[in-house]
Amino acid sequence: MKTPFSDFDYEAARADFSFSVPEFFNFGFDVVDRRAQEKDKLALIAIDRSGEHIRHYNYSDLERESNRFANALLNLGVRKGDSVLVVLPRIPEWYFVLLACTKIGAIAMPGTNQLKAKDLEYRINRSKASVVVVGPSHTQAIESIESNCSSLAHKILVGENCSGWLHFESMCTSQAPHIERQNLTPTRSDETMLIYFTSGTTSLPKMVERDHAYALAHSITGRYWQDLRESDVHWTLTDTGWAKAAWGLLYPPLMAGSTIVLYDGEGFDLAIHLDIIRKHEVTTFCAPPTIYRVMAKADLSEADFSSLRHCFGAGEPLNPEAMRAWKIATGCDIYDGYGQTETINIVANFPGMPIRPGSMGKPCPGLHVDVIDDEGRVMPPHEVGHIAVKITDPYPPGLFRGYYGDPQTTAQSFRHGWYYTGDTAKRDEDGYIWFVGRSDDIISSSSYRISPFEVESTLIEHPAVAEAAVVGKPDELRGQIVKAFVILAKGYTPSEALAIELQNFVKEQTAPYKYPREIEFRDSLPKTISGKIRRVELRAEG
Repeated sequence: MKTPFSDFDYEAARADFSFSVPEFFNFGFDVVDRRAQEKDKLALIAIDRSGEHIRHYNYSDLERESNRFANALLNLGVRKGDSVLVVLPRIPEWYFVLLACTKIGAIAMPGTNQLKAKDLEYRINRSKASVVVVGPSHTQAIESIESNCSSLAHKILVGENCSGWLHFESMCTSQAPHIERQNLTPTRSDETMLIYFTSGTTSLPKMVERDHAYALAHSITGRYWQDLRESDVHWTLTDTGWAKAAWGLLYPPLMAGSTIVLYDGEGFDLAIHLDIIRKHEVTTFCAPPTIYRVMAKADLSEADFSSLRHCFGAGEPLNPEAMRAWKIATGCDIYDGYGQTETINIVANFPGMPIRPGSMGKPCPGLHVDVIDDEGRVMPPHEVGHIAVKITDPYPPGLFRGYYGDPQTTAQSFRHGWYYTGDTAKRDEDGYIWFVGRSDDIISSSSYRISPFEVESTLIEHPAVAEAAVVGKPDELRGQIVKAFVILAKGYTPSEALAIELQNFVKEQTAPYKYPREIEFRDSLPKTISGKIRRVELRAEG
């Protein structure tokens, strides 16, 4: 059995919480370099796709190599406030680039490796980026659109030499491994450090600016939800292009002084993942619920999870069945957490606090999060409302201040003294928050308000279901009916009998009015490049 967490006094943590933001802050210098100089240790375990070739990097390596690239950028004329698009796989150079940009005040814009030419063109032109840093898989895409990008001045390629491109490794080798901070313009905590582009489920991606204080605010993420320590070997499964990477690969673990596993794999290979946990003695592990569900359905009887002490998940709600199966296999609970590109972790199940399976947990210390109505009034327990963050003084840690160049969307999100996340939930009598769905995903059927997630969670507990998406379909009698799109598990074939079996299963497992009156079997589901289901497309199909 795992050693239990010490008692966590949630109310005391909220009451005693304090968070101060200095006028000037720079994560590269003030966190990474300081640790390298005061207490150097292993920072990265970089593993290639086979799982066999491994490179180790200390905090001092991060300091040195980020300094080299920072000097290279300065020699190109890149200065504070310039935008740099970064599209790299899970390789150490991603750290060197982001930390270098942070040090000189350039604005890094991480992008997922799934971006296509039109996506890259949109991001470059929208941000007026002057530099792109990519791997070999994106050279052709950049070359195909660079004539349409007037701001683009420098193309930097990591990993290979290519005509017309600056070679990252050669650039860095020729630069000094130190940098004179006093010669740089200081970075204020409220100045832009990063820009993320949201995944855009219903519109073109929005630009979310994150200031330098955002990195510092992630101390809340790491301290309360992730429970990261200097002794930890931490592994988060995420693409480097998403804010989840800032949560799990960058700010909290480096602030804690942890060692980070960086596996550059494609897809999900269960054997390799299990071997990495065993071989590198991973202690803290974070995966999206999709992966937990896949692993929970596999035979894990021979796997070695003895090193794990704390597991957590985010990105989408986690269904109780996956949590139960994971606990049986590993001895670890999964601590669900919630946040957005626009926030840090704002709601979570905290180690040492009782978990209520299916709940996102309670608001993080330092943040006032509640369930409210359209007018900003707090909803009573068990009533569906909007998840929102109260705008307080001082300003909520890690909360963005608006979408870049989009005052209309900003005004829709900030109203009545709250930031509306666009998600809905219920709160119980003890303050636990239960996710319901995106605001525009809620199904209204015969006066019942139904969460797609609740139905999806029930469906995927059936052994025949590999994946499910649920939407409301217009109905003359009921207003809407519940319709499910189902991808079957291996070994099952679509049939009317199976559809009826799934309908009855939902009726038995949850409130009967939630069952899907229509089930459509599919081979795939429409998703954003971040892997989120585009229910808007499914609704349009009827």
